[in-house]
Amino acid sequence: MKKYVLTGGGFALFALVLGAFATHALKAHFSAEVLQSFQTGTRYMMYHGLALIIFSKISWARNPIIYRLFFWGIILFSGSIFIIYLAKLTPFDFSWLGPVTPIGGGLLIMGWALLLWKTYQNKNH
Repeated sequence: MKKYVLTGGGFALFALVLGAFATHALKAHFSAEVLQSFQTGTRYMMYHGLALIIFSKISWARNPIIYRLFFWGIILFSGSIFIIYLAKLTPFDFSWLGPVTPIGGGLLIMGWALLLWKTYQNKNH
């Protein structure tokens, strides 16, 4: 249970910090379109961080596969967005990470699908 709260809370905190950073510090460096993509990364990180906290209170949602799908989904989806756009402020090109973003999204979708399946299978509720 503690792992879910710590991980979810960490993602939520990181999303909040990066969202504020994007809104205030990156506005002068990026177009509205780029900032919107960056904010998508922070939003998904926040949503799924909060979901992990909620899952800590639901016995059948505390599933190691669901946890891993959410954890790696957040890292790959949001993390690739952050790296791709923040790298634009450096001489490095991380555009090759573009295909990683939908892989992360796919992991998140699989996590939600597994949660629904586990909920359907749960005979106690």
